[in-house]
Amino acid sequence: MLRYILQRVLYAIPILLGVNIITFLLFFTINSPDDMARAHLGDRHIQQAEVDNWKASHGYDKPLFINYDAQGVKKISQTLLFEKSLRLFMFDFGYSYGDRDIKADVKERMWPSLAIAVPALLIGLLVNITFAMLMAFFRASHIDTLGVVICLAMMSISTLFYIIAGQYLISKMLHWVPISGYSDGLGAWKFIILPVIVGIISGLGAGARWYRTLYLEEMGKDYVRTARAKGLSDGVVLFKHVFKNALIPILTGVVVLIPLLLIGSLLLESFFAIPGLGTYMIDAIAQQDFPIVRAMVFLGALLYIAGLILTDISYTWVDPRVRIR
Repeated sequence: MLRYILQRVLYAIPILLGVNIITFLLFFTINSPDDMARAHLGDRHIQQAEVDNWKASHGYDKPLFINYDAQGVKKISQTLLFEKSLRLFMFDFGYSYGDRDIKADVKERMWPSLAIAVPALLIGLLVNITFAMLMAFFRASHIDTLGVVICLAMMSISTLFYIIAGQYLISKMLHWVPISGYSDGLGAWKFIILPVIVGIISGLGAGARWYRTLYLEEMGKDYVRTARAKGLSDGVVLFKHVFKNALIPILTGVVVLIPLLLIGSLLLESFFAIPGLGTYMIDAIAQQDFPIVRAMVFLGALLYIAGLILTDISYTWVDPRVRIR
């Protein structure tokens, strides 16, 4: 197992490095430091000296890849590639254009994002799987048909509708929870419960319908027919055999959601005024604060690759057909 994990980690390093370099090229070749300076200095007529001063004050006055004026390792370390990209591997995110410590901001804002994303993911996964198994158990019946219609209807409705409807019904009419905002400590539950519910409901249609398809696909295989021929009931076949064999595609789908655990839901955090990483990234994009955007892109890629490694490991536990080599 240790060898298997080590192989997956070694595979992930060049992938993360490649993503980081591509991100660097997008930020510093398509949008050069001179372009960044002019964007932040405004639309007025700008002298080159002002551009140079802005670049120097924000650390963009160095060469991109190789500093021919430096000696030794400084030829590499005193470049934009090292200072703005490779240092991210040491979790040195630097400072935003507003001179805020990005690493400190991430540590502070990750908890509100996790407070919403983790319950929404775990409870939503449980609800989706339960609803999908119910439809699969009563397949080709009125219950199955009604479930599919409900799923299609829920998929056709925008997440914005669930947000606005939830705020209006639960917060404005019933006054059960605040309509938006956030507080630290245990008092935060009244601010996060509505975003969690909205997150679960908005993803129920697509999630349950997809899981239902997985179960129905498994139920048409030979091992299911063999189990039924031995006299096992549909319930035993579904819960003991089909569910276990459908775990691999389920785990694969969960990997896509792992970056959201840290980055958070952009819409939910924005409409409910949650000070998480989702709103942090939206504000950075709106203000063209590229150091924050680069840091968030790196964290998203890191979490996604970590999710892939965890998924590969989990495959060996849920499916004996996967062999560790």
